[in-house]
Amino acid sequence: MQVNGVELCVETFGDATSPAILLISGAAASMDWWDPEFCGRLAAGGRFVIRYDHRDTGRSVGYPPGRPGYTAGDLAADAVALIDVVAGGRAHLAGLSMGGGIAQVIAANHPDKVISLVLMSTSPIERDEADAELPPMTAELRAVFDQPPPDPDWNDRQAVVEYLVETDRAFAGPDGFDEAFTRRVAGRVVERTTNLESSAKNHWLVVGGDDEADPARLSQVRAPTLVIHGTRDPLFPPEHGQALARIRGEQLLMLDGVGHQVPPPSTWDVVVPAMLSHTGRA
Repeated sequence: MQVNGVELCVETFGDATSPAILLISGAAASMDWWDPEFCGRLAAGGRFVIRYDHRDTGRSVGYPPGRPGYTAGDLAADAVALIDVVAGGRAHLAGLSMGGGIAQVIAANHPDKVISLVLMSTSPIERDEADAELPPMTAELRAVFDQPPPDPDWNDRQAVVEYLVETDRAFAGPDGFDEAFTRRVAGRVVERTTNLESSAKNHWLVVGGDDEADPARLSQVRAPTLVIHGTRDPLFPPEHGQALARIRGEQLLMLDGVGHQVPPPSTWDVVVPAMLSHTGRA
């Protein structure tokens, strides 16, 4: 689909006349991490579910490894364009990690387009004094960032699957890592992704852009918000989710034993009803 001047791969579930939920993935993550069964459950609850590949992931437009031709603002503008083109101008936004940051920026800059927010495994992009010193990533995850595993042979499908599985393992909580499920998702990612090396690297190199949020507008965001956060998130420890819920003054759903990840299948019986209830009230 051509939006915002680029080609993005988009898939929808459910009736287009139902309230829309736009799922916004985290950094280096394609739509595949939003599992079709998860999307189907939301659609069965009367929602029009939209998932898509960010630039440089899946089958969306790609750029050379190490040279992303876009900014963080462009990634936010892509989501805004999808709200207009696919969702009819307004949508509930469900964003994970970087996607949660994108959702907050959109709610600040385009409040008329956002019905409600579901913010998963993310952190406030505006903080008050009480939240200025939120805890950093765990020492274990910092060690992974400081000494990352070597690149796989990007042309070796099985090697890349193993690389993605081990990467996800480092971020997952002790009760959130489902290896068989993760391996299936990683296999789909490898099958669908046009340039695996760009997908793994380029998002970490992007900088801000014209669509960054103005703190004055952030403080005035009124979109009803549900915060979903794992109790064992190693990148954004639980205090980040608690701070986000406190700043927003909204609902907080903590997932025991879950890390920094899309809610795993073991949590869907809790997460899906919470999302349906939240988006049904807005």
